[in-house]
Amino acid sequence: MNECIQQLIYWIEDKLHGEFSLEELANNMGYSPYYCSFKFHQATGLSIRRYILLRRLYLSTEDLVNNRKIIDIAFDYGYSSQEAYSRAFKDVFGMNPKEFQLHQLPVQSFTKLTIRQGKDEYKMNNRETEVVQLQNRKSELFDRDVLNILNGQMMYEDFNSKRLMGDSDYAPFNEAMCVHATTTSIFDSTFMQTRALGHNVSVDSYSNTVIKPLSKLFNKKYNYIVLWFGKDMFCQMNLLTILAYLEKSNYVGKIFLNSFREDEFKVNQVEMMLGFYDSVYEDVLVNQVMPSQKLIPVMYQAVKLFLEMQTEHNVVTQYISKNKQVPQSELMKRLLEVFPMIGYGDTQYIELIKKVK
Repeated sequence: MNECIQQLIYWIEDKLHGEFSLEELANNMGYSPYYCSFKFHQATGLSIRRYILLRRLYLSTEDLVNNRKIIDIAFDYGYSSQEAYSRAFKDVFGMNPKEFQLHQLPVQSFTKLTIRQGKDEYKMNNRETEVVQLQNRKSELFDRDVLNILNGQMMYEDFNSKRLMGDSDYAPFNEAMCVHATTTSIFDSTFMQTRALGHNVSVDSYSNTVIKPLSKLFNKKYNYIVLWFGKDMFCQMNLLTILAYLEKSNYVGKIFLNSFREDEFKVNQVEMMLGFYDSVYEDVLVNQVMPSQKLIPVMYQAVKLFLEMQTEHNVVTQYISKNKQVPQSELMKRLLEVFPMIGYGDTQYIELIKKVK
């Protein structure tokens, strides 16, 4: 059946430009429209129409970067008018196409789905090569007055051992802010107690894992802070926490976000301006409501996904419910493949599987 779903995806990909017909797809596959829709949703966690919507809008961002006319892009992707395209674009990315074309801010990637892909299907680009290109564009971020905060211990060890960012300092953020309760204060004793309770570890253990590795952030002043966080929801909630802390601590230097996708280390670098992330952090991670502030597209997408994941019948729990018969180890693999935009790891998925089953 995975082979069948993959063929279905290939057919859909060929129809992303122009008009899509579920009946034509069904005839091509030799099944009923209902069966195609049901099996696609069971395998991917998305409806066919939602998949097409997200793929078209994501592909259209490349056209916008290349300064194509917005009305031409709208018609190319099957929209009846520029206004209809703009409404759909804003709903997904939090800004209209013209704004995106002017500022070209990072968005959460939505690439073609590959069911049961092999480990070698995607190759991570050489990090050293990408970093050299960054250095050529902004050499000041490789000096001693720079702190690189990296999402997780593995990334930290790689960057630190190879000194990828030259003489600058490195620190990991070893958290998963997308799960468990948090507090309005960040990194103080109340925060540590609350987070440790959620992770079911002692406060000392939590401090050794999360707080102590960030000691350079607390004890040294930097002219620049570079934040290395992926585009998935997991990484973006961690990023939001760091930005809120910098705002609370009245940091006055410059902040750059180096966002990337895990399967291809291609970095989008943007300068971040503080001023409202403390409020966004409280709205999203403490009170779990949509903030009123305007966010960069990749964070806007992540916030919407985070809030959906707080509901009982979210896309992941629905997927697990429809695949209860699948052994846990196999179900884990499928979840990691089907929901890369969420960014959960084994621990988070095991908790959800146990809760649903």
